[in-house]
Amino acid sequence: MSNWKIAGVQMDVTLGDVANNLATIRERLAEAAGQGAKLIVFPECVLTGYCFRSRDEAWPLAQPLPGPASDVLAADCARLGVFAIVGLLEREQERLFNACMLVGPDGLVGWYRKIHLPFLGVDRFVTPGDRPFAVYELNGLRVGMNICYDGSFPESARVLTVLGADLVVLATNWPTGARSTVCMSDTRAMENHIFYAAVNRVGEERGFRFIGQSRIVAPSGEVLAQARGDTPEILFAEFDPTVARAKRLVKVPGEYEIDRVGDRRPEMYAPLTATKQSARSF
Repeated sequence: MSNWKIAGVQMDVTLGDVANNLATIRERLAEAAGQGAKLIVFPECVLTGYCFRSRDEAWPLAQPLPGPASDVLAADCARLGVFAIVGLLEREQERLFNACMLVGPDGLVGWYRKIHLPFLGVDRFVTPGDRPFAVYELNGLRVGMNICYDGSFPESARVLTVLGADLVVLATNWPTGARSTVCMSDTRAMENHIFYAAVNRVGEERGFRFIGQSRIVAPSGEVLAQARGDTPEILFAEFDPTVARAKRLVKVPGEYEIDRVGDRRPEMYAPLTATKQSARSF
C-alpha cells in the first residue's frame, strides 16, 4: 500500500460569515492539494464560527447535508483529486447539530455529529449526535471522525479503532485553558495504535482565544507534525496506513509483546455501558 499524505489546516474563522470562511477553506484546500496532500482536515465549525449566544443566532447559518457547501467542496475535490473533512453546523428538519462532513471527488462521503457536548459556545444549543461512529474507506486509508470534546472520552477513539480506523481525525476548537488537552492526542494515538490528527483553529471570538497547536501523531505516540503556535498554518504528515493495523508490538520476541487492542477484556467493561442514571455514584 502506498503512503498517504495528509494536511491539517489551522486557520482563523469569522463568526457568522459563511461566504468568507468558505472562500478561505477553498483557498487552503487548493494550497494543501498543491503540496501533495490527499486528505485535508479543517477545524470544528470552520464554516460558521463557534461562539454563538443562542440557537436563533446560529440556526440561519446551518446547512443540510448534502447541501450548498458540500456541493461546492465536492467540485473542488473532484478537480484536485482529494478528500476534505470540514466542520460546520448541520440542520435536519428542526434539529441543529455540530457536525463534520467528509467530502471527496464523488461528493459527500459521510458525516459525523458531535456526540459529547460541553456547556460552551454553540454546543449549548445543538442536539447531541445520533449517528453511530463510522469508519470510511478512502482508497486504502480508513478514517474515523471525532469533534473536539469527543477527544476527552477515550471510548470515542476506541470504538473507531475497533471498527478498523487507521486514522482518527479530531476537528477541534481548543481555547485558552485547554493546553493540557493538546497532549491527549498523543495518548489517543498510542493507546489505540492509530494515527491521530487534531486540527484546531486560531484567532479570537467573543472573548475566547483559540490556541492552535494542531498536531498529527503516529501510533507510537511520536508527533509527526505540529503547528508552531497560534497563527494560521498548514501542517503535513506522510505515513503508511498499514502501520496502524499491525497492533501487536514485539519488543523482545517471546518475552515482551503487547497488543493494546487484542489484549482488551470487554467482558470486564460492563460499567462503561451503564447509563448515567444507573451508574453508581460516590
